[in-house]
Amino acid sequence: MSAIVLKGSDITVADIAAIARKDAQVEIAPDVYDRLEKARTILDRAAASGQQIYGLNTGLGANLKTSVTEDIGAFQQQLVRGRGMGVGPSLPRDVTRAIMAARLSMLAVGGSGISSPVFNDLLALLNKQIHPVVPSIGSIGAGDLVLLSAIAQTLIGEGAAEYQGKVYPSAQALKKASLAASQLGPKDGLSLLNASAVSVGHGALVAADATALLQFQRQAAALSFEALGGNPLILAPAIQSARPAAGQVEEAEKLLALLEGSPLFEAKTAIQDPLSLRCAASIQGALAHALKAATEAVEIELNSAADNPLVIIDEDRVLSTGNFHTPSLALAFETLGLAIAQAALASAARFIQLTGSGRNGLPRYLSPVGGASAGFVPLQKTVTALVGAIRHKANPVLLDFLAVSEGVEDHATQTPLAVAKCADIVDLWRHLVACEMLAAAQAIDLKPGYRCGKGTTETYEYVRETSGRLEEDRALGGDVSELAIRLATNC
Repeated sequence: MSAIVLKGSDITVADIAAIARKDAQVEIAPDVYDRLEKARTILDRAAASGQQIYGLNTGLGANLKTSVTEDIGAFQQQLVRGRGMGVGPSLPRDVTRAIMAARLSMLAVGGSGISSPVFNDLLALLNKQIHPVVPSIGSIGAGDLVLLSAIAQTLIGEGAAEYQGKVYPSAQALKKASLAASQLGPKDGLSLLNASAVSVGHGALVAADATALLQFQRQAAALSFEALGGNPLILAPAIQSARPAAGQVEEAEKLLALLEGSPLFEAKTAIQDPLSLRCAASIQGALAHALKAATEAVEIELNSAADNPLVIIDEDRVLSTGNFHTPSLALAFETLGLAIAQAALASAARFIQLTGSGRNGLPRYLSPVGGASAGFVPLQKTVTALVGAIRHKANPVLLDFLAVSEGVEDHATQTPLAVAKCADIVDLWRHLVACEMLAAAQAIDLKPGYRCGKGTTETYEYVRETSGRLEEDRALGGDVSELAIRLATNC
C-alpha cells in the first residue's frame, strides 16, 4: 500500500481509515517542517518578549492566572501527567491509530508551535505501530486533553502501550521498537493534548464505515423491492425532480441502477407500496446528505489548525483561540445518528413486511414448509431489539454538560460521546441490514423461476455465499452475525 503523505491539507476520511486499519505508513511533505520551524521560532520569540502564552508560561484552565517561570520543559511533563484522568475500557487499536493520525494531520498544518523532534516522535510511534492504551471516558468535547494525555504519556515513556500484540509499560514498548522517550520543550506537551483528535480520528472511521454500509443498505432495499414485488416507478426521475429533497435524486438513481433488468419494470405491481419501500429514496437520500455533512466536518478538522494558543505564521504572532471546540462536528454526528436511525427503521419495517403473514404471494413467515413452522418470524424480535437500541442511542447528548474548571469551561460539545454512540448505531444498523438481506434472499428463493435484476442478483449471490436457504426451522442468529461480520469486513 502507498504511504499517506501529510502536507497540511487534503487528508481525507479514507486516508485515516487506511492508516488505522491497513497500517499504511505515514510520510511528511518537506514544507511541513518549514512551517513547524517557522511556528516554533515565532512561539519562542513571543515567549522571550514576555507575552503571556497559555500553557507555555501560564497554567491551564482555572490556573490561567498562575505564571510558570521556572523549568518550562518540566512543566510540559507535568501537564501530560496531570491530565491522565481517563477511565473506562481502552479504545480499540484502529481507533487509537486513527486518533494519532488525526493529530499528526492537524499538527502538520503548522499552527501548534510543536517542536519538530516531538512531532517526529509521534510520527515514529504511529509508523512503528506502538499504540498507547487510551481510555474511552474523560473528554467532554472541549478539547480531548484527558484522553490524549495517554498518547503523550507513552511518548515520554510513561503509561502503557500495545506493541506487536502485547501491552507493555510504555518505556519497555519504546525500547523494543528502538525508540527513545520524547524530551518535551516549551508548549510541546500542550500541543500534544489540546485538540479534538479523539473526536476527529474516531469520527473518520465512523464516517468511513457508514459510507460503506449505506451501499449495503441500498442493496438490501433493492432486493426487498424484488422480493415484495415493489413498484419501481416510484423511483422515476420525474418524481424525484418534482421535489428534489436532500440526496433523493441521487439515491433513486442508485436504486434504479441496482434494479436494472428486473422483471418488476414489466410486471403488474401495486399502485402504492408501504412507505418503507415507496419512500426509500427520500429516507436514504437524507442519510446520504447527513453522511456527506459529517464527512466534510471531519475533513475540515483534519486539515485545520485547532490549537490553543495558535501560532499565526502569516501574521507573526501567537493568539489564544477556541478552535479546539467542535460544536459543528458534534451536531453533524448527532444528525448522522438520527439519519441512520430513520434508514434503519425503514429496513426493519421492510423486514416485518417480508416475514409477516404473507405479502405478494410469499409464504407466511417465509417458511417453505408451513404448518407450525416459525420460519423467520422469531427474528422479528431480534429486529425489534436492534431498533430499540438504535432509537436509544440516537437520543442527542451534545447539550449534556456541566461547567467545570471553576466556570472557565462553562460550555462543552460532548463530541466524543456523540461520535462513539454513532459508531454503536452503525454496528446495530449493520445487523439490521443483514437481517433484511437474509429475509429478502429467502423470499426470492420462495418465488419459483423469479429472476432478479443485475445488481440485485449480485446481492442475492453475496448473501447466499454466507447463508444458505432456510429449508426448515433453524437458528438464524448465527447467520445474521456472520453476514454482519462480512459486511463490516468489506467496509
